[in-house]
Amino acid sequence: MALTPDDVVTKQFQHVRFKEGFDPDEVDDFLDEIVVEWRKTIAENEELKAKLATYENGEAAPAAAAAPAAEEPAAEEPAAEAPAAAAPAPAAEPDTAPAAASAGIIELAQRLHDEHVAEGKAQRDQLISEAQAQAASIVAEAEQKGREERARLEKERTTLEGRITELRTFERDYRAQLRSYIEGQLRDLDTSASTSGSTPVSAIGL
Repeated sequence: MALTPDDVVTKQFQHVRFKEGFDPDEVDDFLDEIVVEWRKTIAENEELKAKLATYENGEAAPAAAAAPAAEEPAAEEPAAEAPAAAAPAPAAEPDTAPAAASAGIIELAQRLHDEHVAEGKAQRDQLISEAQAQAASIVAEAEQKGREERARLEKERTTLEGRITELRTFERDYRAQLRSYIEGQLRDLDTSASTSGSTPVSAIGL
């Protein structure tokens, strides 16, 4: 497949996450394509130069054979043919044109590579920044939940302590009331026994 400048301009390299630049193998393969096309261009240029030289030599041979047959007054004709001999000079242009085109392709490829590397670095920095922001958000959320959980547990502890205090107070009051009731019943029994002349209940161990 022939490589064109548009191919270089539109070439898209695969991005590589979490490291700089693009896939080195893909970039090397594309540069190899450029080198192949460049060498092909140079070979075609050499072939064209060889054909041009052959064509020029073929033109010069008939001109040299016809020159002796000319009459004396035509002795000045070589001066007139000087421009024709100088005419092949523009053939040197194909030497510089492919080299300039190849240099332009390489320069363009290098510029695209640098742009893609810079884009990769920017995307890497953006991913790192987003990851750091997300991590900070997760940590802040976890700390907030921890504070809320500690506050809830502290509230429950306070409630339980209050409930325990209430139960202890209830137990103390209940024991006091029970003791007072039993003592009152014993006093009533003693009073009843004294009135009837019987042995006091306290005397028999109640």
